[in-house]
Amino acid sequence: MRAGKGDGSARIRFNGWVESSARDRAALLPLAPGVYRFRDATGKVLYLGRAVSLRRRVASYWGDLGDRRHLRPMMARVARVEAVVCDSGHEAAWLERNLLLARKPPWNRDPAGGQEAEVWIRLTDSASTPGVAVVYERRPGGQIFGPYLGGRQARLAVSGLCRVLPVHYSGSEMTGTRQEMARIRGVGATDRAALANAAAAVLGGDPDAVAALRACLTERRDAASGRLAFELAGRLQQEIEALDWVTAEQKVTRPSTEDADACGWSDGTLVRFEIRAGRLTGWTQRRCAEPTARRHLRLTPPEWAAFAQRNAALAARLAV
Repeated sequence: MRAGKGDGSARIRFNGWVESSARDRAALLPLAPGVYRFRDATGKVLYLGRAVSLRRRVASYWGDLGDRRHLRPMMARVARVEAVVCDSGHEAAWLERNLLLARKPPWNRDPAGGQEAEVWIRLTDSASTPGVAVVYERRPGGQIFGPYLGGRQARLAVSGLCRVLPVHYSGSEMTGTRQEMARIRGVGATDRAALANAAAAVLGGDPDAVAALRACLTERRDAASGRLAFELAGRLQQEIEALDWVTAEQKVTRPSTEDADACGWSDGTLVRFEIRAGRLTGWTQRRCAEPTARRHLRLTPPEWAAFAQRNAALAARLAV
């Protein structure tokens, strides 16, 4: 092993890799959401985080740390940058949470798993109490969607959904204010099935249904802004962003009992992801010859193949 003075600028060798500076490697990261981690010259993981843009976030550690000044001693030890590209910010948030719950590196200060709550969305189409609600446990009754990370985001998404698809005003036993609101919205019991089906399509991730709801919310936002109702326009923008959050691609946490290992190989680097009970909880990478890698690749579930291969290519690029 050979290292420089700890400023991230030396070439370092460990685990079969010859590294140029970690700072230089950060410039090779994509402008995409994902999870990153820093290792020292012995290969020990120092810190793990998530980013909306991996390149910008990781590069910021070699600039003005601002309120992250406590990380300066750690940055003096960083010899290697590793990253996993995710398909959405929501997926990156889940992956960070899962990995931190499995093992928390020494420089991570927040509670393992972060501050966001794990929630579900329940859709009911019963005649007496139809509606859409955020719940904290996956219990029988109605259709359950999720899990989602972030109770506030889920509630904002439900608000936007019900603004356009008022399932909660389609009950047959409403009285008082709710009955009057249903009359104003032009909704009745005969609309309940159609509204519930449309809401289920959105929460189920149907691209056309999501696009239609998003377009409607965007139209209402623009109309509110046009009549200078900026507070309402701001609220609608939050609901649009929350809708994007809950409907984005997210495969690393699922309500499943699935156990699998997903592997990708590129240019001598094997990346392995451990999926346990439907959650991606482990991530390792190592040097590996192609013949050895083949048996791992054969066992990779088809739905994980593109994810694993894409991240193996990134790992190989960062290890140059």
